Amino acid sequence: MIGRIAGTLLAKNPPQILIDVGGVGYELDVPMSTFYNLPADGERVALVTHLVVREDAHLLFGFLTEAERALFRQLLKISGIGARIALAVLSGMSVTELSQAVALQEAGRLTKIPGIGKKTAERLLLELKGKLPAGGLAAAKVGAGGTVAPDAASDILNALLALGYSEREALGAMKSLPEGAGVSDGIRQALKLLAKA
Repeated sequence: MIGRIAGTLLAKNPPQILIDVGGVGYELDVPMSTFYNLPADGERVALVTHLVVREDAHLLFGFLTEAERALFRQLLKISGIGARIALAVLSGMSVTELSQAVALQEAGRLTKIPGIGKKTAERLLLELKGKLPAGGLAAAKVGAGGTVAPDAASDILNALLALGYSEREALGAMKSLPEGAGVSDGIRQALKLLAKA
């Protein structure tokens, strides 16, 4: 298996790129999240990769981060989800955004991705539940009103989970916390919100 490629970026034709590694040109398909962060043609680039071997083709997929590749691999394990749909999901949402959508079971966010219908979105939410890291969720924006301090958010989320609340309930309560809330104050306010629900 080819796990990593480092070389000179020769061409970018979304979603495909061409990387020269010691005189050999490798064609890789990349999600748009990776594509937008690539250097200019002629620059050095290093990507972690995933090789898909089919009867009719060997397809190489590249990612700038380990988290993107891990999510891609998780998506491929789901029945009916192939490499193209997995690439579309990663192109339409960041790892953190997808983690949030799964935790809050928001099918509407997934159906905005081209090629993802209501049934596919619901299957993704069901299959990915509990399989994505919660830490990335806590560091993300948890509400339209602002963000909880990233270091505090993780502690607040973990405390609520330890108290027996589901990830969905905990994140729902965290959305209503004021910007910059500290750990103890955030937990206290989240518990008040959860008690009212």
